[in-house]
Amino acid sequence: MANFSIATSEKFKNREGNTVERTEWHNIVMWRGLAEIAEKWLKKGSQIYVEGRLRTRSWDDQNGNKKYTTEVLVDNMTMLGGATGGSGGGNSGGGQQSSSAPASNQVNEPASSLDDIDDDLPF
Repeated sequence: MANFSIATSEKFKNREGNTVERTEWHNIVMWRGLAEIAEKWLKKGSQIYVEGRLRTRSWDDQNGNKKYTTEVLVDNMTMLGGATGGSGGGNSGGGQQSSSAPASNQVNEPASSLDDIDDDLPF
């Protein structure tokens, strides 16, 4: 199991025309193969794209107070950026990881540039 937090940020202009940045933190949970990939390739500052399900769970703390947390249970992950883009993946086995279920992972190497993509489109 891999358990870590990621930040999402958005920038927008408020009614006064000032740029405002809002950052939210999300608890991420990965299992099995995705957890192994995260452990091997992700580092602080890595940029990733995740898809998954939200799960809220609760527990009682030491004082008997009910506590809640919401987590993203990841089904798919794609590493973004390159070797210098903070993903830590580089060109040696990094690339894109995705799966339809946490137990069965695929590893696909992305095209290194748009020029490398064969395109049969007529336009």
